[in-house]
Amino acid sequence: MRPNALTRTVISLTTAAAVGLTAATVAGAGTSFAASPQAAETAASTQDVSVAAVNNLGLSSAQAKNVQRALKARWGYNDAIDGQLGTNSWKAMQRFLKKKYSYKDSIDGIVGTNTVTALQRYLYYFGYNGYLDGIAGSETRAAFKNMSDSCPDHCLPST
Repeated sequence: MRPNALTRTVISLTTAAAVGLTAATVAGAGTSFAASPQAAETAASTQDVSVAAVNNLGLSSAQAKNVQRALKARWGYNDAIDGQLGTNSWKAMQRFLKKKYSYKDSIDGIVGTNTVTALQRYLYYFGYNGYLDGIAGSETRAAFKNMSDSCPDHCLPST
């Protein structure tokens, strides 16, 4: 009887230790993962993508709808007129900028430096007087608003 009780005690202690060790390892791994620079980069990248999905560059929903109507009429935009300048709106804008204003990057719908620089070239017609720096600052945004107010009739020409 004595050896059987001893065996059960050893098995119970071994099982408890294994469970405790597993829990500590999982908890430690979770903490080290969350604190690692790679985890922070992954979280930041995921956040950047979701934030960049719609970029109205300061336009109201009504102004963005004006731009979308012009893009739909002349530059192959085939999504909803919803006032949200998302990937498909920006792809159409990039097609316009590529044909007319020296945009030389891919048609990817991402509002990056090259997209903004080409947009700034176009926005000179709408009061932009700043540098072609690819930064969508207050002057770029103000000129973009001026441009959107002339849409859909007098912006983003096809010829």
